[in-house]
Amino acid sequence: MANHIIISLIFVALSFGLLAFAFEPSPLQDFCVADSTSSARVNGLVCKHPTSVVADDFFFSGLHVPGNTSNPNGSRVTPMTVAQLPGLNSLGISMVRVEYAPWGINPPHTHTRATEILTVIEGSLQVGFVTSNPDNNLITRTIKKGDVFVFPIGLVHFQRNVETGNAVAIAALSSQNPGVITIANTVFGSNPGISGDILAKAFQVDKSVVDQLQNKF
Repeated sequence: MANHIIISLIFVALSFGLLAFAFEPSPLQDFCVADSTSSARVNGLVCKHPTSVVADDFFFSGLHVPGNTSNPNGSRVTPMTVAQLPGLNSLGISMVRVEYAPWGINPPHTHTRATEILTVIEGSLQVGFVTSNPDNNLITRTIKKGDVFVFPIGLVHFQRNVETGNAVAIAALSSQNPGVITIANTVFGSNPGISGDILAKAFQVDKSVVDQLQNKF
C-alpha cells in the first residue's frame, strides 16, 4: 500500500513538473497585434490573424505635437501604449511624451506594472521618487537636456519644470499597458469618495481640510 502511495505521489510531482516546464513567458510568434474588435477577456489583448496585420498596426504619429498644458498641473502626457499602437501587444514596452509649462509638474503618481526611463528633450526638470515603507526616502535631483533618469516599478515619482520656459521629456515604460495611479486624484477623487473621517485621521488634519481637497477632485 505504501509503495502505491509513493508511486502516485511521484507521478503527481512529475506531472506538475512537466506542466511547469511547459510555461513559456516569451512570445511564441513574431508579433501579436491587438484585435480591438474582440470581446474575449485575456491578460492582454487578443491577437489579430497574421494575414490581416498591416504596417499601420506598428505605426504611431503624434509624439512631435506639443501638448496643451493649460491645466492646474501645467503639464500634458501624450501616451503611446497598446491602446494607441496595437502592434505593442505582448511586447512589454510603451512610450509617453510629457510637456511641462514653466514650473509645471507631473504630479506624484505610480505605474503599477512598469519601470520608467525618462530623458529630457528640452529644458530642465526636478525628478524624484520615494522608496517604500518604512524608510520613505526621497531620491531626487535636477536633470537637463540629454540626461536620463529611471523610476523603479511601483514607486511614487514626479517631475517638475524648474525653468521659466517650456520643458519636454520622452519616457519609455516596461509594459504595453503600464497603468497610472495619480496619488491626489486617487485618494481625494475616488468614486464613491473615501470617508472624510478616514482621510482626516490618515493625514492627521481636520476633516474640513479633507472636504476642501475632495471638492477639488
